[in-house]
Amino acid sequence: MHSSPLDQAGEENFSVAARFLPSGIRQHLLAIYVYARLVDDIGDEAIGNRITLLDKVSRDIDRIYAGRMPEHAMLADLARTIQACHIPRAPFDALIEANRQDQYVHSYASYADLVGYCELSANPVGHLVLYVFGQANPDRMVLSDRICTALQILEHCQDVVEDLNKGRVYLPQEDLDRFGVETSDLKGPPAGVGVRALLAFQTQRALRLLDEGLPLIGGLRGAAKLAISGYLAGGIATAEAIAAAGYDVLAATPKPGKLNTLRHWGTLLATGGTR
Repeated sequence: MHSSPLDQAGEENFSVAARFLPSGIRQHLLAIYVYARLVDDIGDEAIGNRITLLDKVSRDIDRIYAGRMPEHAMLADLARTIQACHIPRAPFDALIEANRQDQYVHSYASYADLVGYCELSANPVGHLVLYVFGQANPDRMVLSDRICTALQILEHCQDVVEDLNKGRVYLPQEDLDRFGVETSDLKGPPAGVGVRALLAFQTQRALRLLDEGLPLIGGLRGAAKLAISGYLAGGIATAEAIAAAGYDVLAATPKPGKLNTLRHWGTLLATGGTR
């Protein structure tokens, strides 16, 4: 039996950053998390016609923006968050579209194609977070996109086996070709030299994106800086966990340690995002 989005919120980076935030902000972030998790769970695990189920969520977004309450009970708090934080609709639609895309696109030929997917599946979450903190503007969104794309790539690196079991490969085919890796090489341990080199390449690519997004931290203050530094610290710690596993993500899923995440978090807060 799968845990609910509310249960999962306590298991992910959300809980590390959120426990230090004001309760109102925490509730808004939780509402967004629950929405994103619900849409992802439909796209990944739902029994039945997933497109139809995603369409039902989209109709609930219609209701919210028409000033009515959604039918899905778990989205009631989201309606209040949207109103309180003046959030536009586009990020919510993008997350639904990413999960629609997952139903018929199972691999990506190029890195550019994968980045296009991240623009739907990951970057909107960063925009929503910025709206919650009242910090959304075009320049910050660009920097947030770097961070969110990096976090998505790192998650893809962690979940290679899990994704393959769902019939999906989020490692670009051009990169598999570059390192002489066949899809069958991703099915299970041991990870060969080519697979490890491929994962090292993807991890370093993600770290470069995190570096490009670092200036976002320097432009934030207060709770926004606290939270977004926490998300970025989780990404750095995840990259280090993958490296510490010798880039073998097939034997087990590398997980960042909480102490290491906290260490990076403290460094980011102390330095203001400069390295």
